[in-house]
Amino acid sequence: MRQSSKINFLFAAFSLSVAGFTSSAQEVITIQQAIDKTLSNNLQVKQAQFSESLNDVNLQQSKAALYPSLNANVNQTLGWGRNQVASGLFQNTQNYNLNTGVSSSVDLFNGFSKLNQIKQNKALIEAGKTNTEKVKNDLILSVITSYMQILFNKDFLKAAQQQLEVAKQTFNQQQQLLEVGNKTLADISQAKSQVASAELSVTDAENALAISYLTLAQLMDIPSATVYQVQAPLVDSFKQPSAKYNAEDIYQTALKQFPDIRLSSANTRAAELGVAVAKGNLFPRLSFSGSYGTSYFYSENPLITNEAFDKQLKDNVSKGIGLSLSIPIFNGLQARSSVKRAKINLMQTRTDEQLAKNNLNKVIYQAVADLRAAESKYESTGNAFAAQKDAFFVIEQRYNVGLANSVEFSTAQTNRNKAEIDMIQAKYDLLFKSKVIDYYLGKQIAF
Repeated sequence: MRQSSKINFLFAAFSLSVAGFTSSAQEVITIQQAIDKTLSNNLQVKQAQFSESLNDVNLQQSKAALYPSLNANVNQTLGWGRNQVASGLFQNTQNYNLNTGVSSSVDLFNGFSKLNQIKQNKALIEAGKTNTEKVKNDLILSVITSYMQILFNKDFLKAAQQQLEVAKQTFNQQQQLLEVGNKTLADISQAKSQVASAELSVTDAENALAISYLTLAQLMDIPSATVYQVQAPLVDSFKQPSAKYNAEDIYQTALKQFPDIRLSSANTRAAELGVAVAKGNLFPRLSFSGSYGTSYFYSENPLITNEAFDKQLKDNVSKGIGLSLSIPIFNGLQARSSVKRAKINLMQTRTDEQLAKNNLNKVIYQAVADLRAAESKYESTGNAFAAQKDAFFVIEQRYNVGLANSVEFSTAQTNRNKAEIDMIQAKYDLLFKSKVIDYYLGKQIAF
């Protein structure tokens, strides 16, 4: 899910009214526990951490590449058959030859490719760590979105059940009026249709709730069949957050600490060093080498004197040092093509960095605008709830003295409940949109 869609989904309204489960075996999970389980179990985090480990290995290998190489070798051959001897004749002989030695070489200059490779690997380590932070942040937003969707779907189910009850009461009333001749079959059909529609709404709400539970379970990487509840925050414990934020100030702060921006900057730095590494292949390469070896030879040829093993090893010692200069003239354009690819990659990472900054600017300005709109909506739903409470009070008084029927009373009660749910939804909407601002400011999201 893209970040902007996750934030919009996060804003989905939900309320305090939660239909509880009766089974004592069900685990109750708070939002912080859901976040902790996700960060502990989710494979995306583990994949990011594995990438960090690979970057550490690459850095250690690039540092080791600065040291001289050291290799030992042992070669031995055994030959037999007819061979020409010193007399010019051929005869059957057996020969044994042993050569052993060590060699070492080190690059004195290679266009600074190895040094730049170390710098690039360090930049990639920083990028890997920042990527892990980004993965965790994205998962936290996904968990909050899914968690709140469960609460919203539970409220939606409760409202659908209330509407079904009203539809059934209306149908029963229409049935009674039909029996005394005050209603027609058409009226009964209409009432039946309303009951069927309400039952479908309940079914849709139950399915949506089940899917939202499954989505959160998959994020937490727990068995999909796990039965659990989620704990809703208490509305009364919340204070109305301030909507007085300056979008530009938030954006400037986020540029310095938001993982997406730091990741894109680290990738750009690594790409810049990648160009330097590739350019190193265009320079001459100067290497120093040294070797030390000895050999042993044995033959059954009677004309050849075979010295003792240890004496031959001592007498046949050979030593050598050398300087090698390799000047690239033409190598199928491999070196220059590598430089071109590195430069193109650099341009891509710079573009990605700018896109990340542009996207961050857009979502922050949108988040601030949404927060202000949520503040206005909270105030208007509060006024609407107050009006519905007054209307319900009047119907309740009329119902108690027989001047209003049960359907009118139930409808008024449903309208009051809906207005209260709308107000609570708006309050949560305002709260969580303020938490999104905290997210961009680098603050921990807690409820």
